[in-house]
Order: sequence, then structure tokens, then C-alpha cells
Amino acid sequence: MMGRQRRDQSRLFYEFRLEDRIPESHLLRRMNVFVTVALADLRKELKPHYSDISRPSIDPELMIRMLIVGYCYGIRSERKLCQEVELHLAYRWFCKMDIEDKVPHHSTFSENRLGRFRASDLLRHIFERVVWAAMAMGLVKGDGFAVDASVMEANASRYHGVPPGELDWTDAQKQKRAVAEYLDALDTEAERQAQAESDSDSGADGGGAERQPPQRKAPKVISPSDPASAWTAKANKRVQFGYGLNYLIDVEHAVIVDVEATPARTFDEVAATPVMIDRTERTFALKPKRLIADTAYGTGRFLGWLAKKTITPHIPVWDMSKRKDGAFSRFDFSFDKRRNHYTCPAGKTLTTTGRVAADNGIRYRAAVSHCRVCH
Repeated sequence: MMGRQRRDQSRLFYEFRLEDRIPESHLLRRMNVFVTVALADLRKELKPHYSDISRPSIDPELMIRMLIVGYCYGIRSERKLCQEVELHLAYRWFCKMDIEDKVPHHSTFSENRLGRFRASDLLRHIFERVVWAAMAMGLVKGDGFAVDASVMEANASRYHGVPPGELDWTDAQKQKRAVAEYLDALDTEAERQAQAESDSDSGADGGGAERQPPQRKAPKVISPSDPASAWTAKANKRVQFGYGLNYLIDVEHAVIVDVEATPARTFDEVAATPVMIDRTERTFALKPKRLIADTAYGTGRFLGWLAKKTITPHIPVWDMSKRKDGAFSRFDFSFDKRRNHYTCPAGKTLTTTGRVAADNGIRYRAAVSHCRVCH
């Protein structure tokens, strides 16, 4: 006989235990052991950033656990995340919330991320605790690292890019956090460059100032709402404003040992790699014997830095020898090893002083008078 559900009146009392509803094999239950260890000293790290006399705040561990849920299940919107935690029993259990506990408002996350979490560098602290746990379990070997970057789209319209020289910031725009930080960074960089030039002119280093590394090219357009983002076509071949998320990965079990965010430009992404390698060595005493990367990292400057660090590069060299502007390509020149000079297709000789340039290359040059009249 076909059954039928009958319920005319709700029960007055229920016997319900959230712990019993989450299967032992559930991802969040398996993760909870490690998350509990990683967040053990969370409140100690954040205590200096809270007032002793104000009303109680949202538990920071609750917010971090909710963000972990969002990361694991691909919930990028914090508004959506709050709705899902409200409805999902496993999410509530992982966040240490009972069935009747109130979920925080979504605006709490951005307030804390740009405030306490950022000032205390809390997210990096938690990240490092996770890496330490992976090392303790033997999941990080430290012999070989790989590096790469992925693009995250910025919260900026791709239709409102403005050339830097044409952008006149209004007072209202200067009050926004993203714009204020961008302008402060420009002022800091200008002061650093001025100081470097002053030291170079005065010979403050005692033997002539070291050549400064080449600066990246100024962007063609920037976003008025998020000027630190970069105009890029890397993600899905669609031009947009974005950031590069740079990962340093131990190749033994593909454990990420460091991460650095930059504008989505190849120049910045390559420059972030020495920062990550040095920080990993300083924090975890891990220094790789070899580094794996794609052709974007195969520049003379970066390969020279790896050589000084005694790290073997497994990186294709970025071949920029072929010219498309009608000038001679590198392969058009012949080299005389005995005399240590090149000869160009026009028969002129290129000699060198033997000095290593800033990009770790040796320059061979012809006379300006010869090149000036060459077609």
C-alpha cells in the first residue's frame, strides 16, 4: 500500500543534536582537526587590535571558519556565504554554531579584513601555521619548488580605463581606500627614487652607486576605482583589470608554501618570486635546490638571481632575440670567440667592456657612427 506523509501539527519539543547529523567521512569533519590546530592562538594574535571597554565583537574564529567554508566550496560572495551557513547544517557545525545561533552580517567580513585582519597580518599567520602542520606530517620536502601565477578579476569595470596622464582625482575619489593607498604608494616610490638618485650623485656607497634595476613600463590605462589592479588579457583571453595570485609550491605533494598578490603583470609576478623564496627560507628554513617555472620567468635578470642563490632553474629561457621591426636579429651576428667580439651583417665589429649589466648580461656594442648610417 502506498504510504502518505501525515502531519497536521508541529511537535512542541524536538530531540536534535547537530553533532549526530554530520557524517564521519564529511570533508569538514576531516578538516576540523587541522583547522583547530591552525586557529589555536588566533585570539592571542588579535587581542592587541581589540578594545577592552567596547561591547563584545563577532568571534574572529567564527569568521575565519566561515571564510574557509567559502574557499572549500567555491562561495566567493560573502553575502551568499552567510545565506549558505544559515541553511547548511554541516557548515554550522564546522563554524561551531548551534542550530539557533545567529549568522554574522556579511559586512562584518570586509570591515575586519581591511581592519584587524590586515593590521595584524592574521591571514598570513594562519597560512604559516598550516604550512608548519604540513611540514610536521612530512608533506613538504623542500628540495624542489614550482612557481606560477593565476589571475583574479578585480572589482573594476573593464570599460572605464583611463590613461594615467588624463586622470584627475577628485577629493571624493582620494578618500576611497583603494585610491588613497595607490597614491601613497606612488609618493613612497617617488621618494625612494629621489633618494637613490641623490645617493648616486653623491657617491654615498663609496665606490659609485650600483645600477638601479629597470623600472616597469607605465600602464597604458588604470582603473579609477581600483588603480592598483592591472589591465590584462591573461584570464580567458578577455581584457580586464585584475590581480596576479603568485604561488610557490613544494613539488613533493603540491603543498603551497608561500603566496603573494601583485598586479596582473608579468614584470610584477616575476619580481614576486624572489620575495616568496626569501620569505620561505626565513620563515621555514626551506631553500630549494631547483625551481620549476614557465617561459615568463626565463629572463636574464631572474635566472641570474637564481644562480647567485645556487638554485638550479628548470625554466625555458625567454628568447627575445628575433626582431620584428626590420633591425638585425641576434642570430644575424657572428661571434669570434678568440677575439671576443661580434660582427654584424654589415661587417661592423661589436666589442665589450666585459662588465655585467643589470639584467645579468654582457653588452656588445658597435660604434654609434656606424649604426646611425646603417639602413
